[in-house]
Amino acid sequence: MDRDIEREISDKYCIRFGILAVNKGFVTPDQLKEALIEQVVDNLSNKPHRQLGRILFEKGLMTDKQIEIVMNALFKTLRNNE
Repeated sequence: MDRDIEREISDKYCIRFGILAVNKGFVTPDQLKEALIEQVVDNLSNKPHRQLGRILFEKGLMTDKQIEIVMNALFKTLRNNE
């Protein structure tokens, strides 16, 4: 895939949750990429939008506790940037 297209997709489909999940060791970059692709395909197929955490949970790649940890870290980061 062309790097500009990848960048555009990553900007449009916010991957902050995914980056934090990878940084915390909950998923691998390849698992994240697979989930992001699934999210984009769903969206392009006019299926209901699924959050990245939900996709990773449904695939058995993250637990609800891990999702909570990532969400707390994400909200903390967002609050610190305000």
